[in-house]
Amino acid sequence: MKRLWNTLGLTLFMMLAWLPAAFADEAANAAATPTIDTGDTAFVLVSAALVMLMTPGLALFYGGMVRTKNVLSTIMQSFFILGLISVQWALWGYTLAFGPDINHFIGGLDWLGLAGVGQDPNPDYAATIPHFAFMTFQGMFAVITAALITGAFAERMKFTAFAVFSLIWATIVYAPVAHWVWGVGGWMRDLGVLDFAGGTVVHILSGVSGLVVALVIGKRRGYGSEVMLPHHLPMTVIGASLLWFGWFGFNAGSALGANGLAASAFVTTHIAAAAATVSWVVTEWLYHGKPTILGAASGCVAGLVAITPAAGFVTPLAAIAIGLVGGALCFLAVAVLKAKVGYDDALDAFGVHGLGGTWGALATGLFASKAVNSAGADGLFYGNPDQLTTQLIGVLVSWVFAAVMTFIILKVLGVFLKLRADEAQEIEGLDVTEHGERGYAYQDLVSGSPIGLQASIVSEPAVKTSLAPSK
Repeated sequence: MKRLWNTLGLTLFMMLAWLPAAFADEAANAAATPTIDTGDTAFVLVSAALVMLMTPGLALFYGGMVRTKNVLSTIMQSFFILGLISVQWALWGYTLAFGPDINHFIGGLDWLGLAGVGQDPNPDYAATIPHFAFMTFQGMFAVITAALITGAFAERMKFTAFAVFSLIWATIVYAPVAHWVWGVGGWMRDLGVLDFAGGTVVHILSGVSGLVVALVIGKRRGYGSEVMLPHHLPMTVIGASLLWFGWFGFNAGSALGANGLAASAFVTTHIAAAAATVSWVVTEWLYHGKPTILGAASGCVAGLVAITPAAGFVTPLAAIAIGLVGGALCFLAVAVLKAKVGYDDALDAFGVHGLGGTWGALATGLFASKAVNSAGADGLFYGNPDQLTTQLIGVLVSWVFAAVMTFIILKVLGVFLKLRADEAQEIEGLDVTEHGERGYAYQDLVSGSPIGLQASIVSEPAVKTSLAPSK
C-alpha cells in the first residue's frame, strides 16, 4: 500500500510539473497560428474600397481635361478597366503577382482562379486579415495602374486596341514587376528596394508605358496647331478630390493593419499632397503669371504620386520636402520638357506619374528611416548611401522593362489590330464614332431638334449650327 501511494504521489508530481510546459507549448502554438484581427480586416477592406473609388475618380479627372467630343470615351476607358482588370486579377493576375515564387521572377499558378485563396490569413503577406482581403486590396492597385496609362493616349486610340493592350499589359508587365517588388521571393524585394505603395510598380510602369504608347501611335490630329483646352475643369477638380480622398486607402492601407504605421502613412500622404499643390501653383504662377485650378488639381496628384513609395518610411517633414520638389518638378516636366521634346502625352501621365514616381522612389532612398518603419531601411540622410543605389536600380529596371515590353506589345498587337482611330473619327470625336453616344445634349439652333443621346447614331452637326463647345 505504501508503495502504491508513493507511485501515485510521484505520478501526480510529474503531471503537475508537466502542465506548465504543456500550457506554454499550447500558448506558443496559438501565437504562431495566424489569427484574424477584426480591426485590421475592416481597415483593409475600407482601404480597398477607397482605392476602388480612385479609378472612377481618375475617369472624372481625365474626362474633364479632354475636349467635349471625347469625354465619354475617356471616362469609358477607366470605367471599363475597373471591370476588365478585376476579372483578369481573379483569374490569373493575382497568382502571377503574388503566387508562390518561381525563380524570383514570377508567381506560380497555384492560385489560378483564386484556388487556395480564402477566408483564412496568408501569413506570408498579412497574418491578421483574410487572404481574400489582401487579394482584393492588391487587385485595386492593378486596376488603377492600367487606367493611369490612358491619359497618355487620350482622344486617339481605338477602343478594341485599348482593351486588348490593357489586358496583355496587366499580365506581362504589371504582374511580373509587382512580384519582383512585393511578392515573397521577388528579386527586387530581396535586393532591398523599398516601395511602400507603388512608386515603381504603379507610377513608373504606367507613366513610362504611357509615354511609349503616345510615341508609337503618334500625336493627336492638330496637336501643336489647334487649341486643345480642357472642356470641364470642375469635373477635373472633382476627380482630383476623389483621388486625394482615395489615396489615403492607397497608402495608409498598405500598412495592412489599423496601426501606427498606417497613421504615419496617412499623415505623410496628406501633407505631401498639400505641399505639392502649393509648389505646383507657385511655380506655375512664377512661370506663366497666373495660378490656375488645373495646376492646383495636377499638383495634388503629383504630390500623391511622389509620396507613394515613401509613405510608410519617412517622417512628416521629409514628406513636405518630397511634395514640394514633386510639385515643381512635375510642373516643369509638363510645361517645359513636353513642349521642348514635342511628344503628345495628352493628359500628362508621363509627366506626373512617370517622373513623379521616379522622384518618389529616389527620395525614398534619401529620406527613409528605420525609426519610422523598422522593417524598412535607413536612407542616405540617415547614414546609408547604399539604399539610394538600391532605389536607383529599382527605378532603372522599371523604366527599361516598362518601355521595352510596352513597345513589343504594341508592335505585335499592331499586326492584328488597328491601334489608332482614323482621321475622320478623330475629327468627329471618339464618343460618337467608337461608342455611339454623346456626353452632353444641346439643341440645334436651326431645326430646334435635340442633339444628344437621342441622336447618337447621326453625325456631329456643323459647329455653325450648334451650341457645342469647341472641338
